[in-house]
Amino acid sequence: MYIRAIAKRLALFLGVIICACSLAGCGDSKKTDSFAEKKKEEKIQIGMCFDSFVIERWQRDRDVFVSMAKELGAEVNVQNANGDAEVQKKQIDYFIKKDMDVIVVICIDSDTIKDSVSRARDEGIKVIAYDRLIKGVDVDLYISFDNEKVGEMMATSMVDKGLPDKKVLMICGSLSDNNVAIVEKGFTKVMEENNIEIIDKVYAEGWRAEAAGEYIYENMDKVMKVDGIMCGNDDLASRVIYALAEKRLAGKKIVVGQDADLEACQKIVEGTQLMTVYKPIEKLAGKAAECAVILAKGEEIDDTDLSEFEDDNRKIAFLKIDPVSVTAQNIDDVIIKSGFHLQEDVYLNVNRK
Repeated sequence: MYIRAIAKRLALFLGVIICACSLAGCGDSKKTDSFAEKKKEEKIQIGMCFDSFVIERWQRDRDVFVSMAKELGAEVNVQNANGDAEVQKKQIDYFIKKDMDVIVVICIDSDTIKDSVSRARDEGIKVIAYDRLIKGVDVDLYISFDNEKVGEMMATSMVDKGLPDKKVLMICGSLSDNNVAIVEKGFTKVMEENNIEIIDKVYAEGWRAEAAGEYIYENMDKVMKVDGIMCGNDDLASRVIYALAEKRLAGKKIVVGQDADLEACQKIVEGTQLMTVYKPIEKLAGKAAECAVILAKGEEIDDTDLSEFEDDNRKIAFLKIDPVSVTAQNIDDVIIKSGFHLQEDVYLNVNRK
C-alpha cells in the first residue's frame, strides 16, 4: 500500500514536470516565432517596377539587382508592367501601400507616373530612377549609363567604317523614354561634325521592334539612298536586318544598335551588324542595389562617380556608368571574356578557323 502511494506521487510529480516543460517549450516557440517575425519586419523592403521583360537585357538587370540586394540583407518585390504606363502607376501605388523602404523604377512614361512618384517621396519612401530618368519630378537617385556617349559611339563606328554617300537613317526608340533624346543628341553631334546627312528620323512607339522592320519595307526608296541605319537598340536592329536580308541588302547597309543582345553579337560576327554598345549591366544593377540599401538606411551615397543631372531646373543626384563600343575586333575581349555571352553562342552560326 505504501509502495503504491509512493508510485502514485511519483507519477503525479513526473506529470507536473512534463507539463511544465511542454509549456516552457510553447513559450520558447512563441518567442522564436515572434523574434523571426520581428527580424522579417526589420529587413529592408525594395519594390522594383520594370517596363517589361521583352527586351533581353531587363532580365539580366532583374537577376543581378535581386541577387545583390539579397546579399545585402534586403528583400525585393519585382513587378512587370508589360509596357503599360498605367499598370506601372498602379504598381508604384501598391508599393506605397506596402510601405516599401525604396522603390526602383524603370520608367515607361514620366507624365503617367510622376504624381505617384511624388507621393511616394512625400510618404518618406526613397525613389531610384533606374536607367531612365523620370522627368518632371524629384527622385533620390538617377542611375544610368552615359547615354550621350552611347550615341557618339554608334555614330563614330559608322563614320570610321566609311559613309561614301554621307547619308544615314535613324530608327530611334520610344519618345517617352528620356534616354532616346540623349542618345540622339550624341549621334547627331558626330554626324554634323562629319557632314553626314540624316535623311529621315523615326521613333518606335513603346520600343515596338516590328515598327523597325515595317519602316524598311515601306521606305525602300530611302533605304537605297543611305549608307547605314542607326537603330535605337539591338531589338530594332535585328528587325531591320531581317527586312534588309529579304531585299538582299543585309551586310551591304551599315546597321548599329545597343545593349549587346546575343542575337546582335551573332550578327556582328556574321557581318550583318557593324557594332553594338555593351553596357556592363552587372555593374549598373549591382551598384543600384547597393545604393538602394544605403538610401533605405538613411545614409548618404558616397561615390566619386556621383554627379548631378539637370531636369527642368531640378538637380538630380546622378550616378553615371560608362558604356563600351563592341565590334567584331573586340567582341571576344569585351563580351566573351567578361562572361556576358558564351563563345559557342556568339559564334553559333560562324565556322571559326
